[in-house]
Amino acid sequence: GSSRVKLTNVKDCLKRGLIQEGEHPLEVAAKQLTKDAIDVLHTIGGDDTNITAADLAAYLEANNYNLTVVGLPKTIDNDVYPVRQSLGAWTAAEHGAKFFENIVNESTANPRMLIIHECMGRACGWLTAHTAREYRRTVETAHWNVGLGLYKARKDVHAIYIPEIDVDLQAEAARLKKIMDEHDNVNIFLSEGAGTEAIVKELEASGVEIPRDAFGHVKLDAVNPGAYFGKQFAEMIGAEKVLVQKSGYFARAAAPNIADLTLIKSCADLAVDSAVRRVSGVIGHDEGHDGRLRAIEFPRISGDKPFDTTRPWFVKMMNEIGQPIGEVMHHQIKGGPSRAPSKALEELLAKR
Repeated sequence: GSSRVKLTNVKDCLKRGLIQEGEHPLEVAAKQLTKDAIDVLHTIGGDDTNITAADLAAYLEANNYNLTVVGLPKTIDNDVYPVRQSLGAWTAAEHGAKFFENIVNESTANPRMLIIHECMGRACGWLTAHTAREYRRTVETAHWNVGLGLYKARKDVHAIYIPEIDVDLQAEAARLKKIMDEHDNVNIFLSEGAGTEAIVKELEASGVEIPRDAFGHVKLDAVNPGAYFGKQFAEMIGAEKVLVQKSGYFARAAAPNIADLTLIKSCADLAVDSAVRRVSGVIGHDEGHDGRLRAIEFPRISGDKPFDTTRPWFVKMMNEIGQPIGEVMHHQIKGGPSRAPSKALEELLAKR
């Protein structure tokens, strides 16, 4: 996963010098695994990592080589179907909250400050929502000094924007302007994927070419959602200064907390057991099997699982901050969608 190499993207692998003209990355990787007599492959990463590993295993099986692939779902986005909780997501939310505990103090450095806390989450708002939840817990227990302008309403989260929910910019600007006028500060928690589709369409319509990675994802640094929302809101709410801060790498690099360590141990134990029993799959609590921890079949693994915006704690939090939940644009599919083998794999097998 960290290599950012997709074995079904021939063009990208050629560019990186990983294969020669006329070779296919899946075939090259398969031959190397066969040569090295590898019969168990453990993968750690998100849906892209584990789907690529599944393609590799399917190719080898079609060529009479039995490779057991056991994956662990490690992504702070927490967006892998049908895994209930991916490794590292709880820790990232906790450290994202700590990040903002310091950043929010900049609200006293300038009048009419708009602070945008951009969290990771290309297609899923879980991390942004859960980070806001963790941060608000610290706000609830903090000691304030109203005389110095340090009070709960000023330091609280005032808006949460995630990919699953449509944002009415005009209505939100009117609501946030009242908060700015009263408290001299507005704090927004923004998922990096919020509004991306609209931003990309706007940029492409103006002739801007949007770069994409080897997996076909839009490179979000080129889109810069935080700057986009900052620009949109600044004039409408009368912000004198806009501060966009990204907690992604800070949160992602943190050592796992107790909750994640417990989850990691249970998943790793089952991963070893599955490898010994030669059972392939991604280890996780399967939402299609009543949340049972098991090796989930690879064809059922896919990404971009939306955050469930009907979760009671999320609805309660949105009500508390006074933000209406807009139209839900993306809904979860119970148990996750079935995934067919990749087109590149089918084409390669058809040639053999």
